[in-house]
Amino acid sequence: MNSTVNNNLSSISSPNTVNEKLLLVQVLVGILLYVNGLMIFTFLKKETFRETRYILFAQTLFVDSALMLITDLTLIGSFYQFPVHVIPCYIFCTLTSLISVVSPMTLVAMCLERYVAICMPLRHSSISTPKNTFIGILVIWCVSFIIPLCIFIVCFVYIPPGFLRLYVVCTVEAMLQIKWVADMRASSLQLLFIIMLSIVVSTYIKIMLAAKSASSERKSSTNKGLKTIILHGVQLLLCMMQLLIPYIEMPLWKVNVMLFVNVRYSNFILFLILPRCLSPLVYGLRDEKFYNALKYYAFCGILVFSKRKIRDSKTFRGVVGISIHN
Repeated sequence: MNSTVNNNLSSISSPNTVNEKLLLVQVLVGILLYVNGLMIFTFLKKETFRETRYILFAQTLFVDSALMLITDLTLIGSFYQFPVHVIPCYIFCTLTSLISVVSPMTLVAMCLERYVAICMPLRHSSISTPKNTFIGILVIWCVSFIIPLCIFIVCFVYIPPGFLRLYVVCTVEAMLQIKWVADMRASSLQLLFIIMLSIVVSTYIKIMLAAKSASSERKSSTNKGLKTIILHGVQLLLCMMQLLIPYIEMPLWKVNVMLFVNVRYSNFILFLILPRCLSPLVYGLRDEKFYNALKYYAFCGILVFSKRKIRDSKTFRGVVGISIHN
């Protein structure tokens, strides 16, 4: 089915339309990779960011960058009909699925960290240690690997041997040729999504209750934590939609080919690019400490140096003026 879809896709899409869409995607991906790379560099350069929330944020940036790069390569291969052997394609798609699950699970961990910081402030320093954070990250990767690994093994067991010698245009649909395998993957992802959404909603409710009883001094930080949870919830919804995209797109092929083409391109922008724009917003711009460090490295310290030079110059003129006056 995947090869049939792609052959029809190439026959109806004009080269100019394909090039324009790919060019827009490359620009968006390039901008986000640059921003994420700059933020990762900022995290690595500053020892003050070795806190749980910044470590989880750094993992989110790394995972989002890897996912955008891998999915972008898949999109390019799909548009230009680049054939790949089935076995490397399955490995590539399994890696994509793994990273796609790690991303929303990290968001859930970030929500839990905010819950501990706001609702359990006295225990936050003992719970949110770098050691516990790295253990949590290891657990996230191990749990995220369960569903993709099971699908990978099942595909090799139940797909006809002759199919493993073929070359296909590598997309996730290539692993969903057997209906019950596709249904099993969809059911597992839906169950995982319900669990993660329940955790996010419960943390939001508990933080909201804590905000009502918080003192005026803690009101601002608690309200900021609520807004962070809301943003992470929106990210979670968009990330999980990206995992369910193959099930949305495949039936559309039987309805209208042009509709299939437009939906696939729109889904890439909405459910892959857009959620990755929110991560820099949550911590890169809303967090004052990280924003100041990011601004310093973004401009190579030029602005900070200029402001310091102006301040020192004013101080010097002030001292000289006082001396002359005396």
